[in-house]
Amino acid sequence: MATEVVVRAGLGYGPSGKLLDVYQPADVSEPAPAVLLWHGQGPDERDVLGTIARAAAERGAVVLVPDWRPDAPDDGRTHLEESADFVRRNVAGLGGDPERIVLAGWSRGAKAAVGVALNPEGFGNWRPRAVVGIAGAYRTAAPSTGTVPIEDLRRNSDSLAPLPVWLVHGTADPVVDAERSRELHTALAEHGWPTSLDEVATDHAGVIMTEFVPERQRCLPSSADHAVAAGSRTADVLARAAGIAVPRENRRP
Repeated sequence: MATEVVVRAGLGYGPSGKLLDVYQPADVSEPAPAVLLWHGQGPDERDVLGTIARAAAERGAVVLVPDWRPDAPDDGRTHLEESADFVRRNVAGLGGDPERIVLAGWSRGAKAAVGVALNPEGFGNWRPRAVVGIAGAYRTAAPSTGTVPIEDLRRNSDSLAPLPVWLVHGTADPVVDAERSRELHTALAEHGWPTSLDEVATDHAGVIMTEFVPERQRCLPSSADHAVAAGSRTADVLARAAGIAVPRENRRP
């Protein structure tokens, strides 16, 4: 049975004046693990992740989804840093456990999240409990650090304590080829990092339970079977990365 979710929308999270939404499981008596979830290339698109954030919260995580602007002069790094700082300082008051914060992202946000894991020095030396990369590419510079994640892995892995990196990618993704996640998954395993890769039968939007609507130039919630199945799997991965046991009925082949 899915947990009821309470949404707190439009909280300001830093000096830049950006907003975030919080998806909180209702009636949870103890602090829940938290997921900071970054959206992709479109500026200020926290709403695009609303469906997948709610699904992860139904599984027991407090999910925080901030706006940020990849088109900012610093590629959005200030917004990303402010959102992470806000979560670390305030998650306890929002029902979350500050010792159990997972950093996740979709598309460009995935690269930003993985970049933090592989180059914490480039992001204020903060390291989350785990990282989830959803439909990301990792061979160009991450907006969070300004460095290339897969190169950071090869350069820094001997000096970093490995943390779990969970990857999800659609096998029919026309925007970012699934080979990008396969490549990172292989490299992480070769360097001794705990890693998993879930490949799902959907496209770039379907992996977060959405579809791209050309006339709106935006991803909107989708009820298509492939998107619902893939998005459910992504929500399971977010929950498992946060240490939540996902019931068997939620697992997809």
